Amino acid sequence: MSAPESTASHAEPVKFDLWRRIYSRLGPYWKVVVLAVALVSVAAATQPTLAIIMKPLLDDGFSGSKPSYIWSIPLAVVGLMFLRGVCSYASSYLLAWVANKMLLGLRKEMFDRLLGLSDEDFKRGDSGRLLNRFTIDAGTVTGIATEVITVLVREVLVVVALLVVLLYMSWQLTLIVIVMLPISTLIARIFIRRLRRINRDTIGMNAELTRVVREGIEGQRVIKLFDGYERESSRFDYVNGRLRRFAMRAASADSAMSPLSQFSISLSVAAVIAVALYQANNEGLTVGSFAAFMAALGQIFDPMKRLTNIAGTMQRMLISAESVFALVDQVPEPDTGTRQLKTPVRGGIEFRDVCHRFPDAQSNTLSNVSLLVEPGQTVALVGRSGSGKTTLVNMLPRFVNPVSGQVLIDGVSVTDLKLRDLRSHLSLVSQDVILFEGTIAENVAYGALGQVGMQEVRAALQAANLLEFVESLPAGLDTPVGENANQLSGGQRQRLAIARALIKNAPILILDEATSALDNESERQVQSSLESLMQGRTTLVIAHRLSTVQKADRIVVLDQGRIVEQGRHEELLAHDGVYAGLYRMQFRDEE
Repeated sequence: MSAPESTASHAEPVKFDLWRRIYSRLGPYWKVVVLAVALVSVAAATQPTLAIIMKPLLDDGFSGSKPSYIWSIPLAVVGLMFLRGVCSYASSYLLAWVANKMLLGLRKEMFDRLLGLSDEDFKRGDSGRLLNRFTIDAGTVTGIATEVITVLVREVLVVVALLVVLLYMSWQLTLIVIVMLPISTLIARIFIRRLRRINRDTIGMNAELTRVVREGIEGQRVIKLFDGYERESSRFDYVNGRLRRFAMRAASADSAMSPLSQFSISLSVAAVIAVALYQANNEGLTVGSFAAFMAALGQIFDPMKRLTNIAGTMQRMLISAESVFALVDQVPEPDTGTRQLKTPVRGGIEFRDVCHRFPDAQSNTLSNVSLLVEPGQTVALVGRSGSGKTTLVNMLPRFVNPVSGQVLIDGVSVTDLKLRDLRSHLSLVSQDVILFEGTIAENVAYGALGQVGMQEVRAALQAANLLEFVESLPAGLDTPVGENANQLSGGQRQRLAIARALIKNAPILILDEATSALDNESERQVQSSLESLMQGRTTLVIAHRLSTVQKADRIVVLDQGRIVEQGRHEELLAHDGVYAGLYRMQFRDEE
């Protein structure tokens, strides 16, 4: 028994914290919220008034004792409905404005946190769940948060006002209604718990659906070529079917909650009618009073139903809030550095006895690697796949942090440098080219847009041997590259990335298989551009194609996370070690 009790006691503070965090975001808009609540209150006040009108209408209006009722009561009904309509519209508009303002701020906070996460967080992350948090969960939280305000204020006021009317008309009959209310409340609590579990499962499965569809879009060529139709279709059917089952469970619980609550209320109505008939026979209740009482009682069902339903809706909001705040609360990439590199940056790099091991790995990716790169030197890192080349280079911009050892630039540890300052002096051309939705010019000048002119963009494209192709396009530099640059070939995307690196003009250049997507002719053209770009810059080159690194000042050979050889191309061939073996194997494969 102790374990469940501790779980329950722990759940309540968590739930309270979620409520606090959601509604604390209303703070900047409290004046608008107060005005909207006031309008909701006015709209709610008109509802019991319609029930009160029934008593004089039946007792005096139809008897002819009050001729003025012929025009005054119809006018009062029209006026009340008009007032309710105006107040309802205005309050709905104001609360929608608040909800969208909250959503704007929440998504901004989420995206800022997303950009601040470390590289390893992205590798561990679930992209489907991340997208879901932005597209569904954030909107659910802010939309329901304002809906809860409307429903709670309006329906509670209506219920309280109608209960006052009921008490005024007959306190004996009202007691019967009040006795039955706890029963419907108990029924609602039972179903709310079930709805919370279902909503949590649904959010997780929605993220899975997003991932399956995204993989189907991005991998459509692989699916077609490798006949993956049945596999992907079965994955989708499984997720789609699970979502349907969750939806039906939620619908079943939601649908059952209202009828059961209403059945408990109907029992009280039956008892009310019986007692009212008894009182009427003893001349204790007039027809008008009974009609007003029944009108008020009839109106109390809908707000009670909405109050019961909002409980399930609030569970959906809390589950979505858990998902959203899980992202907001993620620890951002640590930026403990306080120093900046002295300018001009010389570009000296030193890896001092660095070790690295990925979480849950059985062995080190890098073991006691020490390497000194002089300013302006070109050093190539070669070795078999998995030898640690990319991991070593990723320590420079701190995408990966060593378990032990130090990485220094110009004698300063990279951990002592501010992240933005550190990365402002590094430029990267990777084998996985990332381009953004926009024009060719916007992608070349990415990060420096507004600081460079079109002439500099053209010069960078010229150096990357891409200007002739770009100018042959109808829109030239203003040509959209399309989503994920799908309108460009692999070689064109690679050269666009090289032009982007040329624009940045950083003192340290990282080339990670920079010519891997190029054919032999394009590789020769781009290689000459890269050679001029590397002049006077410290360059680290990761390459599997050894023909591209023969002119490097030094070639460093890694094997199983350790440096096993280093020297110039001719020296390593003469040494007839690991490098010579890799070179002969590659030459034989090319032949």
